[in-house]
Amino acid sequence: MKKKNTLVALKERNTRQEIYMILPAVILLTVFMVIPFLSAFRLSLTNQKLIQNPNVPTKFIGLKNYIEIFSDKSFWQAFKNVIIFTCMVIPLQCGFALLMANALNRVKYLKGFLRGMFFLPYITPMVIVAVIWKSIYQYPSGIANMAVKFISLGKFGPIDWLGDKNWALFAITFLSAWQAFGFQMVIYLGALQSIPDSLYEAANIDGATSFQQFWHITIPSLKSTTVMVLIITTIQALKLFTQVNIMTKGGPNGATNTLVNYIYQSGFTAQKIGYSAAASVVLFLLILIIFLVQNKLLRGKEEKLRD
Repeated sequence: MKKKNTLVALKERNTRQEIYMILPAVILLTVFMVIPFLSAFRLSLTNQKLIQNPNVPTKFIGLKNYIEIFSDKSFWQAFKNVIIFTCMVIPLQCGFALLMANALNRVKYLKGFLRGMFFLPYITPMVIVAVIWKSIYQYPSGIANMAVKFISLGKFGPIDWLGDKNWALFAITFLSAWQAFGFQMVIYLGALQSIPDSLYEAANIDGATSFQQFWHITIPSLKSTTVMVLIITTIQALKLFTQVNIMTKGGPNGATNTLVNYIYQSGFTAQKIGYSAAASVVLFLLILIIFLVQNKLLRGKEEKLRD
């Protein structure tokens, strides 16, 4: 009986310790996510303006803002743009990060220096990066056009990278992938260094080529890391704003407009805070749904590969 009471007391103490450990995280999530989301949802049900007109009082309008959003062609254009951007930037950014991490992992000298150089663009404020790349994309005499002219031996160019609707979104995608790939590269590099050398040594003895080792050893060993990288990259891609706001303002003709830029313009240009809050709620739910679906699919695929 005494032993049973001791086990019960020990279990209760462990439970209390677990609660104390997760309590700070719960408080932070409540303060910085739950409360702001509920506040945004409350605002989304009103006609709140940025600068309130005394003659037009704020009032409850129900789901009118949501109906207007889903009826707005600009919203669907922004939605399509951000989905296209996400589909382009994920393979470009993550693929390049993996290849560079794999190459850097084989380097014997200056590894720390090279890692720092590749990581530098990521820690540089996006405002600075966007201004620099805007000059690189300058039409017709920017560095990008000079490179196109040199590579094509003068047969192509110049290209209006930010003024042509067929090129603007791709130009921003390339910039975004270049700026952020260093973060994913560092994550992949850490995971690569945890793979036992004995696996590669055994593969060498069996006569496996470098590509076969990469495909059958490296890739399977990075499944968990890849899941995390893909989720982080997807969420960041859906929040695309700074590059667009500085370089194109959503143009030309809405070709680079994104959901966050749409929210910004609705709230601070059109001064419709209630409408902007409704769009924010839609974006939050979109990110949440994509995260849950992506996590479920990737985790399920990973478990099948393990089996």
